[in-house]
Amino acid sequence: MMIHEITQLAGRNKRRKRVGRGTGSGGKRSGRGQKGAGSRSGTARKTGFEGGQMPYFRRLRKFGFSNANFTSRFWTVNIRAILAHPTFAKGGTVNTETLVKAGLVRDDSRDLKILGDLGDMTLNAKLDVTAARVSGKARKLIEGAGGKVNETGTRRDKVRGIDRNSDDQTPKNLTKKLKRSKGPKKPVAVEAEGEEPAKKDK
Repeated sequence: MMIHEITQLAGRNKRRKRVGRGTGSGGKRSGRGQKGAGSRSGTARKTGFEGGQMPYFRRLRKFGFSNANFTSRFWTVNIRAILAHPTFAKGGTVNTETLVKAGLVRDDSRDLKILGDLGDMTLNAKLDVTAARVSGKARKLIEGAGGKVNETGTRRDKVRGIDRNSDDQTPKNLTKKLKRSKGPKKPVAVEAEGEEPAKKDK
């Protein structure tokens, strides 16, 4: 019988390393290395910690849902730019199609918004404006010169049920419930003249 056969039959018999008992136990640092946070008790590193450098999960680009895809984008045109063009110098219909033909708007991929900057010019021509949005100043100038304004509203306006042409532009289709009290309001007691207010029990 050979020596390796004896040990195989007897099984493994190896004493464990008793750390933290000095150099005589096979090491004086208890397997923790030399100094630093890792050698102290109570240390716990977060998952993904990379020694202070920017961790991998923060180096990756962000992706997923974003409301940026639903931003309302406009082609903005000032009244002075419309009046400066010979097509609208004496009035006429102003909408996306006519502005595209005049070269004041690139295309119909965005909603149209009319702004009321006149500069040194004066508005004497009658304009029939149809746009998704018309600023308050522009509406006042156009209607003051005898023109008409028709605001069609954006997709968001239509979803919320807002009529841009009416005086009441509050949303009719509310997507969130209004915050209301659970019960009816308690009636306020009217105190008679000369009587002291009732004291509340503490």
